[in-house]
Amino acid sequence: MSVNRIIATETEFGIYQVGNTWANPVLLSTQTIRALARRSRQKTPAADSAPVRWDYTAEDPLNDLRGMRMTRAAADPSLLTDDPYHLAPSGGEEHVPRPRAEELALPAATAAVLTNGARVYVDHAHPEYSAPETLGPRDAVLWDRAGELIACDAMAELTQEPEGAIVLVKNNTDGKGAAYGTHENYQVRRDVDLEDIIRGLTPFMVTRPILCGSGRVGIGQRSQKPGFQISQRADFVENEVGLETTFNRPIINTRDEPHADPSRFRRLHVIGGDANLFDYSSYLRFATTSLVLWAIEQGIGLEWEALALDDPVEATWEVSHHPHIDYRMTTAGGASWTAVDMQQTYLDLVRATYERLGIEPDTESAYALTLWQDIIDRMKRDLFSVAPEVEWVAKYQLLSRQKERLGVQWDDPRLVAMDLQWADMRPQRSLVAKLEEAGRVRRMFTLEQVREAVTEPPSNTRAYIRGRAVAHRPDLVKASWTSLVFDSGGADLIRVPLPQAEGVDRAIIERYLPDLPA
Repeated sequence: MSVNRIIATETEFGIYQVGNTWANPVLLSTQTIRALARRSRQKTPAADSAPVRWDYTAEDPLNDLRGMRMTRAAADPSLLTDDPYHLAPSGGEEHVPRPRAEELALPAATAAVLTNGARVYVDHAHPEYSAPETLGPRDAVLWDRAGELIACDAMAELTQEPEGAIVLVKNNTDGKGAAYGTHENYQVRRDVDLEDIIRGLTPFMVTRPILCGSGRVGIGQRSQKPGFQISQRADFVENEVGLETTFNRPIINTRDEPHADPSRFRRLHVIGGDANLFDYSSYLRFATTSLVLWAIEQGIGLEWEALALDDPVEATWEVSHHPHIDYRMTTAGGASWTAVDMQQTYLDLVRATYERLGIEPDTESAYALTLWQDIIDRMKRDLFSVAPEVEWVAKYQLLSRQKERLGVQWDDPRLVAMDLQWADMRPQRSLVAKLEEAGRVRRMFTLEQVREAVTEPPSNTRAYIRGRAVAHRPDLVKASWTSLVFDSGGADLIRVPLPQAEGVDRAIIERYLPDLPA
């Protein structure tokens, strides 16, 4: 498997309305998702059909990888992400009761499935784009970026709102205490000991932001101190291991919701990553994590205590608060490491795993290893040399120059405004778009390739079947990661399982999508 495992992302966009400081974000998010739902089947053979709603049957947010289950009574309401309207449990093809009219109306307003296999929905007070399952980091970057253009499409439709245009931003905090997530999901072998994953991954996750942070003006959850830091999410990490996602946020999340064969796979749900607008930052985030997971799956051969941090949560904060990447964290054994040292050690361990197994990295893994080493080496020599690839460095460079030009401190409102403008999804306002126009952002994909991914699903995962069914089956009424629900025209709906994430089940295509264009 190596670097090419099933990967998918979930992006909660920040949202506000121009000129309306009292706007309700839940209402704004609902308007946004309704706009996307209206567009979800345009220009497809199923164009006259209603949007495809989300089927929450397989959602299980309270099951814990540590062998326990949180009761619904004990759970914070923010954890109850499954829908109250349940169909029968999925298994083989089955007939399920038709929902009542009022049950059909609400989900249509707050969730929809798109022709590229993605899901859009209202997640608490934010519109969220859940990208389709992809195989490997390169496709994960492409379909994550497709979400940015989908956000632009929604804003374009909502520009004429009477109270003012609705604006989406791809960041992770408003700088005033609110945080919203950019989650990653990696399919991981079930037979690997959970303790190995936790111990092996924690120091890596603490230091990974030097490769893929998106940068932030302000220190502390409420920006209590002036300053610039590497990661948008670091100050909101409060725990080492846990099930929560919206409070007491852990470095390693333990939700056990595999969306695959549970006897073979876990889904590692990473909640601490930053929202990236740079392709190479996203690629490094996905590829390095996948490689480290692969090494852990193979038995990395490391005495974990050598890397175990004395206080991983504090180290997460401090690494982020030192953009000169000179902070030295202490291991449980008393050694002193910089984040660059730690990343180099993990890179060396991945390479050593290949050598121990006597195999050569496949083409994509070799590319990822080379890029990882190149970024580390250049960071050591000249931090700003990686600005075209590493997002936080580019932001730090731009805002530092502006800070010097204005002769101000980091808490100056103009710098805070530039931080927000960096993440603005409106091309005419985005600072990233201006840098790209100036040739200062290195891209992996053309705009045309990203635009194609807005409507087309990946061809090598089950998302292909989901996306094609949305586009070509007018009788598709609901979908999830693991099933499709068709209206048979009778008293029942029919659920068809999509059990495997990797590959495309040709039998399902032949039976349910036989007329697909070549």
